[in-house]
This record gives sequence, structure tokens and C-alpha cells, in this order.
Amino acid sequence: MTITGFDQQRVTVAEGVQLDVAVGGSGSPVVLLHGFPQTHLMWRHVAADLAADHTVICPDLRGYGDSDKPADGPYDKRTMAADTVAVARAFGFDRFALAGHDRGALVAVRAGLDHPDAVTHLASLDVLPTLDMWEVMRGRSAAVGFHLYLMAQAPDLPETLIAGAPDAFFGHFLDIWTRDPDAIPADVRARYLAASRAAVPSIVADYRASASVDVEHDEADRAAGNRLRMPVTVLQQDWGSALGFDAEGLWRAWADDLVHRTVTCGHFMAEEAPAEVVKALRDLLAR
Repeated sequence: MTITGFDQQRVTVAEGVQLDVAVGGSGSPVVLLHGFPQTHLMWRHVAADLAADHTVICPDLRGYGDSDKPADGPYDKRTMAADTVAVARAFGFDRFALAGHDRGALVAVRAGLDHPDAVTHLASLDVLPTLDMWEVMRGRSAAVGFHLYLMAQAPDLPETLIAGAPDAFFGHFLDIWTRDPDAIPADVRARYLAASRAAVPSIVADYRASASVDVEHDEADRAAGNRLRMPVTVLQQDWGSALGFDAEGLWRAWADDLVHRTVTCGHFMAEEAPAEVVKALRDLLAR
């Protein structure tokens, strides 16, 4: 199941690792990275609009969807960012705009920090950078992110627990993070659940990396003063008010050329409010 009108291809990004990639349109390149617990299909509305005048490249992240799920990983965001650069190059692009949602946004931020000459514009949908995410999760309010703590545990426990009831686990997030349930129709929901059910170990490994090596990479960048050099747009729910932090201020510590906006839709904004996301991306590309 892929985006209507897009071609689906296998792209080698590292030795023994291929990603499943949907590509469509023509023109300057835009790479779109999906979040949890989804696949590239989450971009179906946004990608179709952007493809009118851009080459739009939508991979399944390593460990997700129909992409390879190497048992030994790695699933740190530095490796997944390198995958993203390799995908773009496979289609002939050394420079590209990049947007990510949720887990894909963490990969996009890492790509912007590690590959500033490749990423021309950067958009992040509904996350904070990894280091900041952990720093704001405190007290009872941190219960909203229970899955972060569960999947940070040592191997086998979270994998065993989630594999015991995968549809209940992954479906929980599709339910509580969506304000408009009709935005994820039954066939798409079934695809997300099937893909996630088949990827429990690699999804957990992705999250486990965000509690360890990904934090170390962010800490090193913060200590070195490394920042995002390209124009950056951030769309977020109003998590700052809900959890008591200055979301825009946290992002501004990473990016000078920043547009930060709060949205009124749910977490899955590319499906719930695609016109708003498209406008934000087109505004970003014009900067």
C-alpha cells in the first residue's frame, strides 16, 4: 500500500540494508520522513500536493514498514540520517529539503546537524529534539510519554510485553493522539497496525537508541555549539502549555532562522490538517 500515483522502489542505503521508498512528481526534491506507529503512507495527502512541482521522496525508515529491519541495527538517528542522505542521492539529489514527523522529525534534525550541506530546509512536526524531550519529561506529566520509558528498558522485556498485544499497544497511540478519527481510515489504520506488528524489535530498538546514543550525540552538539544552519519550521501541538516549558525557546537554542507554530489538530497533523502542513512546507521552501 503506497501513495496514489507514486512509484515504489527498493533503495540500498548501507551494506545489506534497503529501504522501501515511494517517489513521485518532478522538480526540486523534498524528502518526507514518517513517524510512529506509521509508514510513509502518512504523507499521502501532503506528498500528492507537493508532487505538483517537486520530486517528493517518502521512505519507510529503517526498521519500519516495508524497509529492512536489521537484527543488529543500528537504529541511532545518526545512522538513519545517513540513510536519508543515501536515499536522496540514489535519486540524483545531493541537496534536498527535509520534513519529518515524530520519529522521522528526530531523524530530520540529526540529518540537519550532521549534513548541513545536504539539507537546504528543515521542518519538524510535533516533537522536541531528543535531548530537550528528556529534559522536559518530569513528574506526573511524564506519564503521557510512558512508551518512551518502556522502550528504553534493556532488551527483551519491552519487546516481549509489546509483542503480547501489539494491536492494543500501537492502536492505543493511533486512538489517543488523533482528534479526528476519520483522518486515519480503516484500511490505513490496518496497514499501520500490520506494519508495526511485524516490526516490534526494530521499533523498540529505535526508541532505545533515543534514550542512549541519540542523547549523547545531542549533548555533543550542544557542547560544541553546533546548530541548524538552514531555515527551520516547527509545527507542534501546544505541549509547552500542557507540560510547562517554552517550546519555541527550546527550538530557538538549535536554530536561528526559525518559524514556530502551534496547531489545534491532533498529533497526526499531516493526515488531520494536510492543507495546513502543505502551506507551512511551501512557506518554508520559499524562505
